[in-house]
Amino acid sequence: MVNGVVELNNYHEDGKEFTQNILSDGQSIGESLLFNEKSYPMNAIAKTECKLLKVPREDFFSLIGQNRNVMMDMFKCMADRLYYKYLMLFNISSSDPQFKIKTIIDYLKSTQCSDNNQTFQIPYTRQQIANLTGLRVETVIRTVKKMESENMVKIEGRKILY
Repeated sequence: MVNGVVELNNYHEDGKEFTQNILSDGQSIGESLLFNEKSYPMNAIAKTECKLLKVPREDFFSLIGQNRNVMMDMFKCMADRLYYKYLMLFNISSSDPQFKIKTIIDYLKSTQCSDNNQTFQIPYTRQQIANLTGLRVETVIRTVKKMESENMVKIEGRKILY
């Protein structure tokens, strides 16, 4: 994706949305699935206007086969995504909403903020946090307020700062 925001999600039988990931400028979509010729197990929904660069499968394999640096970058990207999936799998297994939310915001801060001492604005809405964690939005709202009272986060308007 050249630019924009895309949400990868699934819907349960009851219609409840589960967000797999939220991708933005410069991140790729679906490259790992090119290796196994299976159908995509999730939806990709543009949340903003997006500009995409579509690379045919044969060209993608040619590119990584002829350029070691591109191949290593692709491996790193897939390793990062796998790490995220491991975190989320462990996160989903917890029954503690504060643990679930803190895991998400710790991960976001570690990947998007170069200085851990710097205040970080969470780029997701409470609904998006709920969809990522499997929680209800009301639970996210209550838990974030509790986290604020415990000085873990700060709320300014509709923004969550960590």
